[in-house]
Amino acid sequence: MAKLATGDRAPSLDLTAVSGEPVRSPDPDRLVHLQFRRFAGCPICHLHLRSFVRAADRLTDAGVREIVFFHSGVDELREHVRDLPFAVIADGDKRWYRAFGVEAGARALLDPRAWPGIVRAVTAALWLLPRRKAHLPSANPSGGRLGLPADLLIGPDGTVLAAKYGTHADDQWSVEEVLTLARTAGRAVTAA
Repeated sequence: MAKLATGDRAPSLDLTAVSGEPVRSPDPDRLVHLQFRRFAGCPICHLHLRSFVRAADRLTDAGVREIVFFHSGVDELREHVRDLPFAVIADGDKRWYRAFGVEAGARALLDPRAWPGIVRAVTAALWLLPRRKAHLPSANPSGGRLGLPADLLIGPDGTVLAAKYGTHADDQWSVEEVLTLARTAGRAVTAA
């Protein structure tokens, strides 16, 4: 499927998270931030999601529900995400990646703009691994290593309020960008 743009209708979701909780989108009471990350144990993804863990209360207060997809199977993913305070979806066959137009390609790692993020993420992982606060990725992760990230903000009616399709592995919304988009979207939803 093609990439979704602002104003498009997002596919409805009725899924089960790795934790076993039911996950639905759209959410009639909140905005939904869909994060399409790479593979289980991806150092860049791990570092990125830690920033969202630290901001979990702020995101909840802003009316945002986080739903994070990985193109890994449940068993491969479980140990990497068990302490995340939001819904994580295992999508090893990339069904939802295709449905939302999320791509993969060598540019995920070959784009020089990804390299500083790779260095930061690997450095953080080297610090966390001996402390058992991170796990090594599989040598051959399901879904491969060349996935590109994507972020979509979905309104309560299922409309895409904003979308970002990454051009390299470290090209994704920050917490502050999500909070700014949520404030803007909240004003637009209230005015409608």
